[in-house]
Amino acid sequence: MSDKRQDYISWDEYFMGVAMLSAMRSKDPHTQVGACIVSDDHKILSMGYNGFPMGCSDDDFPWCREGEPYDNKYFYTTHSELNAILNYRGGSLEGATLYVSLFPCNECAKAIIQSGIRRIVYDQDKYEHTPAVMASKRMLRAAGVEFYKYEHTGREITISL
Repeated sequence: MSDKRQDYISWDEYFMGVAMLSAMRSKDPHTQVGACIVSDDHKILSMGYNGFPMGCSDDDFPWCREGEPYDNKYFYTTHSELNAILNYRGGSLEGATLYVSLFPCNECAKAIIQSGIRRIVYDQDKYEHTPAVMASKRMLRAAGVEFYKYEHTGREITISL
């Protein structure tokens, strides 16, 4: 009866694609992470990627992982999840879903819980055995935040710019 196209992308593919595209904005030479926060009715509320805070030039701060005390990226970068939460200008994130390319650390988990985000869809969990991620999962479970791994469909999406 309907001639509707059948090969359109799912909501999970769409929003994870936005998170992965956001990650491509990161200037971190080692790890690029992107996040996309979505409302219950499938509206994008905010996006973020890992990088330095506004006003801190990415040419003036270190991108290295190790170095002299306070001279490595870990003291200065803001994670994609926190950036997405802080970038939101609309009010409450209560009940929203966070799509993120890497499972959140414990510090981001605190912000996720406090902001009211109720669900996380993540792509990779390569730090799952670290104390930061184990603590994150413990807090998220205790707070009733659902999380699950994104299921890759194998679909290739090409964008020419």
